[in-house]
Amino acid sequence: MPSADTQVAIIGAGPYGLSTAAHLRKRGVDFRIFGTPMHSWRYRMPAGMCLKSEGFASNLYDPEGAFTLARYSSDHGLPYQDIGYPVPLATFVAYGLAFQRQLVPNLEERDIVLLKRNGSGFELRTEDGETLTAQKVVLAVGITHFGYVPPPLAALGPEHVTHSSEHHDPGALRGRSVAVIGAGASAVDLAALMHETGVDVQIVARREAIAFHDPPIEPRPLLQRLLHPRSGLGTGWRSRLCTDAPLLFYRLPLDMRLRAVRNHLGPAPGWFVKEKIIGRVPVHTNTQIKGIALRDNRVHLTCARNGEGQSTLVVDHVVAGTGYRVALSRLPFLDAGLRQSLRAVEDTPVLSTAFEASVPGLHLVGLASANNFGPMARFAYGAGFTARRLSRGLR
Repeated sequence: MPSADTQVAIIGAGPYGLSTAAHLRKRGVDFRIFGTPMHSWRYRMPAGMCLKSEGFASNLYDPEGAFTLARYSSDHGLPYQDIGYPVPLATFVAYGLAFQRQLVPNLEERDIVLLKRNGSGFELRTEDGETLTAQKVVLAVGITHFGYVPPPLAALGPEHVTHSSEHHDPGALRGRSVAVIGAGASAVDLAALMHETGVDVQIVARREAIAFHDPPIEPRPLLQRLLHPRSGLGTGWRSRLCTDAPLLFYRLPLDMRLRAVRNHLGPAPGWFVKEKIIGRVPVHTNTQIKGIALRDNRVHLTCARNGEGQSTLVVDHVVAGTGYRVALSRLPFLDAGLRQSLRAVEDTPVLSTAFEASVPGLHLVGLASANNFGPMARFAYGAGFTARRLSRGLR
């Protein structure tokens, strides 16, 4: 290949980008990495929340497996358990920043505003105007660009509807009435924290009930361990197969993979949030929103519960806790020609077993790779497999 400013450019500095960079550094691969460290966790998650993942599954990954959350917590006198102690967001962020300082000290805290093909390689432009070339590029953009707001809600405009990822400060809407839409962790965690900060909040969800996780019980009887083995995604053979055999998942028929990513490990808040919701926050389950209107600067939601009758819920603001959907079309820095060259299914990239897209040299990891490698790619736990496999291919 012709010479380039760097062999590999990594865009994104969350668990996937930082773990990949740590592995490349160990292997002596020439790379540059761009982004704000732990950006989504620092600015897109509500302050005060805890991770659903158990402690042992909440790591970033260096080649030796030495810089773990357990070690960081021990070194700093922080409470920690492999299983059963919810990891505070603040602890996970501080751990990630420490990982970056020690293992990826060459991180450039600048955003990439343009990525396009340049002959057999790529050209990148930073927000401060530098142009550089790279033979290969790794997109580790996390969830930042993929917050999903259903079109009927989005039509209200940002003054009256926002995505849950826009509420790092749970108390920002204090003094206003709020409806949080959704029954998953992003919706329920935020509603609980809003209530604690004095926001008048209630939850509206289509599901018949909020499916809180059960608290872990350890040690488990042998039969339970055999029938429901533990994995980094929780208990059960499906989750265990997802973590232990992502390449087997890759070889499943496409429709089966898409269905598994949509349905396995569906919306479910952590067990530790339940006491903050039940009896404290009004919850409208089994409720369909049939109509949305804006009157007198307030949002009127026409709701039908159990398919019977209708009522109107009037609030000042709606928060869509409706999750994330990968869409290549929502990556603003991708050059139009490059985007059109990418083979995609449902606007998500089709990747090789080395995470390579149809454009040679372009690799996508994290949430963007889930339809190829399974639900594990939706969680920080998947960064270990990804970093190991990708770094071998990028040597």
